[in-house]
This record gives sequence, C-alpha cells and structure tokens, in this order.
Amino acid sequence: MSSTHFGFESVDEREKARRVRGVFDSVAPRYDLMNDLMSLGLHRGWKAYTVLTADVRPGDRVLDIAGGTGDLALAFARKAGPTGRVVHTDINEAMLRTGRDRLLDAGVALPTVVCDAEKLPFASDSFDLVSVAFGLRNMTHKDLALAEMNRVLKPGGKLMVLEFSKVAQPLRKAYDWYSFKILPQLGRLVAGDSASYRYLAESIRMHPDQHELKALMQKGGFGHVDYHNLTGGVVALHVGIKC
Repeated sequence: MSSTHFGFESVDEREKARRVRGVFDSVAPRYDLMNDLMSLGLHRGWKAYTVLTADVRPGDRVLDIAGGTGDLALAFARKAGPTGRVVHTDINEAMLRTGRDRLLDAGVALPTVVCDAEKLPFASDSFDLVSVAFGLRNMTHKDLALAEMNRVLKPGGKLMVLEFSKVAQPLRKAYDWYSFKILPQLGRLVAGDSASYRYLAESIRMHPDQHELKALMQKGGFGHVDYHNLTGGVVALHVGIKC
C-alpha cells in the first residue's frame, strides 16, 4: 500500500482521504467564522486579490474546485454574469452543502457538484478559469489534480491556486508559535475541535513551497506560471496559463 502524509503523520493514501473528510465534516458549521478569527480577517483580502487577478469577464466559464463555503464562486458568478457559468465543487459534501446554502441566501444558484479534483467529471477544454483556494494541500496526488485542472481548461485558460505557503524568514518564529500554540486552542474554543486545526498547521508545513509548487504546475502542463506572495508569504497566489 502507498503511504502519504496527514499533517506530520504518515498514513495509507486511502486513510488520508477518510481523515481529511472527517476534518472538514467537523469544521464546516464554523468554517467561515474560524477563517475570520484565525486570519484576523485577512482571508477576505487574499480572496479579493485572487478575484481581481482572475479578471473574469461576462460569459466566462469558471470551475471553482474545493469551493467550500462559496466565497470565490459567488464573486466569480457576479463577474461572469447571466451569460457565464460558474461551477461550484468540493469533495466534501458537508462543506458543499454549507456553501450552496450560503449562495442561495445571497440569491445565487450555481451548479454544485461533489467531485474529486484528481478525477474531474468535466470535458477537456471546457473552462476559461479554474480556481482552487486552500484546497490543494489536502489533495493526496497534487500532480494528478493539477494535470486534471490543466485538462479541463481551454487553451490559454488560467489556473489560480491560492494556498498557504512558506512565510518569510523574519516572521517564521512568531508564525510557528501562533500556528501550534494559539490556532488549536482557538479551534477548541470556537469550533470544539483542536485536532482539526492542529492538522491545518501541520498540513501547511508539508505543502510544497512557492518554488516547488511553481515547478509542479509547470510539470502539470502550464507553460507560464507566476506567483504572488501575500502577507509575507503566509499565503501565495500561483497563476498558471495553459499552453
């Protein structure tokens, strides 16, 4: 059996999928509140920058992977307009249900699909833009997922990967203290779950850094890849263009 990492722990690949699903089943009801608290609201700015950089136009077809509670899907839908199409997806049904309800509350009904990013149920060359925010690090085979994202993009289409990354050296000590001391306690107090937020901190450290992810995207078929460090590298936005 092949093994992979679940945070700092080595587990069977099939076990990782089950445990990641458990994490997001647990945090879904308080996911948005926890995002605001643990990022001090910065996640809203990171996502706004992603939407600005995506430059979605009326009529565009957009696929939002690991779309969770629907922040990006909602913003893209408003940009794509009635002639466009935004598909909201996630592998976790609890997260997707929370996002669907939130979108409906905002007066927006989007196609909503439970799917695995490593085996996307969409035709090749279908989308102008594919986005994945804070989801790539939870995928077992990132190379397969990136290749699938490339496949469903139209030639010249754009992939946006917003993800935690390697923080700048002067911030590392304080960031580690916050991640491993404060974040799990915040999860315990607000969401009643410290273990899931400890996993979050560990999964960030196991995720490829800015340069490694750029190389992985290039290997996945993206001819031009660039990245933008946000908040000192706490988060990076990688942008890849399909040849």
